[in-house]
Amino acid sequence: MNREKYIELRQVTKTYGNITAVDDFSLNVYEGDIYGFLGPNGAGKSTCIRMMLSLVRPSSGYINMFGYDIRTHKNKVLRNIGALIERPDFYDYLPARKNLEILSRISKIKNPDKKISELLELVGLSERADSKVKTYSQGMKQRLGIAQSLLHDPKLIILDEPANGLDPQGQKEIRELIKTINRDKGITVLLSSHILSEIEEIANRMVIINKGRSEVEGDVNELLNQGDMVVTFEVREVEKALSLIRQTSWANKLENNQKTGEIILKIERNEIPQITHYLSHNEVDVYGIKPVRSLENYFLKITQHG
Repeated sequence: MNREKYIELRQVTKTYGNITAVDDFSLNVYEGDIYGFLGPNGAGKSTCIRMMLSLVRPSSGYINMFGYDIRTHKNKVLRNIGALIERPDFYDYLPARKNLEILSRISKIKNPDKKISELLELVGLSERADSKVKTYSQGMKQRLGIAQSLLHDPKLIILDEPANGLDPQGQKEIRELIKTINRDKGITVLLSSHILSEIEEIANRMVIINKGRSEVEGDVNELLNQGDMVVTFEVREVEKALSLIRQTSWANKLENNQKTGEIILKIERNEIPQITHYLSHNEVDVYGIKPVRSLENYFLKITQHG
């Protein structure tokens, strides 16, 4: 099925004096995607998002949204986009419902009462709709921010690190809400994050940006499952385990950076149970197994070393 291309960035560059924030960057987001925009902090994600929202002009390149050039059809494009950039800003001394009423008037939304009630239900805030926002947790404020982004029935929402700073429960609530919005409302989502596991859990497509450049783009499952994995086996007798492995075809898959109490191999996923059985059969106790996929390993490197 051919899907409409909602976002196309083609060879986009943004410079600030001698600093290049975004460098020859491209991505494609299609109707129905939960698209993961992944990169370490400072990689250029926020600059790209600001260019998509026409808050910043690119130095060069092309940005097309819903088939329109953002430079010449700004208003037509933006009416189809909802966005939550950084932390949402509300009148803390007013209830959530009142905040959304004010915003709906600013956006000239007709008959907003029903819409507001539906959105508060969707984001799980119905029971606290008439509580002042200053009594909300940060996770509740984030969910209210997502409700705000949906007020005008956008085709696409852009969320910049929506789970940042939340506790594990708050992060889970945001992830589940994003999946619900995409599945039940048919809304396309661009999700910016610096956490690979977050993107893996909810996105179907993704791009990795590093130092303003696109490193890899494609289907999440395909990208994560391609190639070998670096697998660490925690064992009781390391020297015996190494001696046994060196007698097999796995010998050339041993990594050089062996650590105390562990053996590390670069292998395919289906080899993990084979090696575990082999070691156990030869009376080497395996206490733990930690696989790291090639893309995950790569992402950890660029995150740690920039």
